[in-house]
Amino acid sequence: MSALRIILTILLVLDCIVVTVVVLMQEGKNAGLGAMAGGAADTYWSKNKSRSMEGKLITITRVLVVLFFLISMLLNLKVI
Repeated sequence: MSALRIILTILLVLDCIVVTVVVLMQEGKNAGLGAMAGGAADTYWSKNKSRSMEGKLITITRVLVVLFFLISMLLNLKVI
């Protein structure tokens, strides 16, 4: 096993652990009773959601998942 393969495997395991923690930190997507009454109003919270902690967690999750797929594809190559 080459050194690069060992490093990539360690990075993949760490990425999996971090993705799990970040996903568990996110809030649920339940809309509650407001969704039954058509409560999809544009509020201050919904307009600025990307600047909130929840928006940052979503962005971090997306980056980590892309990194997961890239490392997985690299480990699957027969060259390394």
